[in-house]
Amino acid sequence: MNKGFQLNALDPNSLGDLKRLARSEGGSDAALRAAAKQFEGLFLQMVMKSMRATTGQNGMMDSEQTRSWQGMLDQQMALEMSQSGGTGLSEMLYRQLGGKAAASPEAAGEAGKNGFDLADVRRRPAIPAVLAHAAESLAAAGKAALPAEARVPALGAAATAGEFSALSVYERAALQTRLDAAVRSARDAGGAVSRSAQDFVTEVWPHAQEASRRTGIPAEFMVAQAALETGWGQKQLRHEDGSPSHNLFNIKAGSSWKGDTVSRDVIEYANGQAYTESSRFRSYGSYAESFRDYAQLMTRSPRYAGVLGQTDAAAFARGLQDAGYATDPMYADKLARIIGGNTLRNALAMAG
Repeated sequence: MNKGFQLNALDPNSLGDLKRLARSEGGSDAALRAAAKQFEGLFLQMVMKSMRATTGQNGMMDSEQTRSWQGMLDQQMALEMSQSGGTGLSEMLYRQLGGKAAASPEAAGEAGKNGFDLADVRRRPAIPAVLAHAAESLAAAGKAALPAEARVPALGAAATAGEFSALSVYERAALQTRLDAAVRSARDAGGAVSRSAQDFVTEVWPHAQEASRRTGIPAEFMVAQAALETGWGQKQLRHEDGSPSHNLFNIKAGSSWKGDTVSRDVIEYANGQAYTESSRFRSYGSYAESFRDYAQLMTRSPRYAGVLGQTDAAAFARGLQDAGYATDPMYADKLARIIGGNTLRNALAMAG
């Protein structure tokens, strides 16, 4: 038996220990692996709930009590499976979070076979949490916007009481959104800056400062938005011959645009539903032109009047979304996270 701590579906302190580990060891391989296994456990619970929903549970020996105990047993079984090797999903998530693959089964040790042992983790001063926010809001935060008929009881007390049904399509989408957010947050937890991200910030920073003087918008806010729109410069729109469009803010080309354009199929949202449409975007000769055009859009369009001079990151991001800059319902949240993230902060520090 593992001498260390094991997650227990019926013990509320189990997740508390995992949260404390995330706060103190957020960037370590041990914390990343623990978070990955917790997500695998959640996924396995979803699978088992769906499985139970397809089988009859109205037999002579079935009752509310037996279904309640069955639900609690399924939760514990899912956690045990994830802690003892599981399906391999946790290893994949661990790699995506930035963890290093074990050189051999022996090197993986308890993290690979016998579960995660908190007793062996060396504590350090707190750094950004990997799991805390996601673990606390996973069940509740996504359900506020769900149609009433699509909601199911939150994971937790209601789940252990056996009062849930199979996850709806809506809730699965909400869980996936938060899993993606946790992956992005974990990658940013240690504040490590890739060479490509550093080069991108260094290159656009002078142009952002010039645009800031014209708009009153902090230069770092615009760099963050350019990073969001282009994946830190790695996913900017390109022409068919591979040449860059230098369109850092993905500004579309309307009927009044007389310059070069680049066309792409993009995902837009309407009434909460995603759809794909073909759009034309402006193309520039340099990043300097892109920032000048962005500054002109902000200063000349009345709908962005509330954004000019805004120095609060959350208000700036929300102002852009409310003004219709992007249709992605999570756009403001994504932008605010980049503005307040360690990657941008450290890249700017190195850019001088």
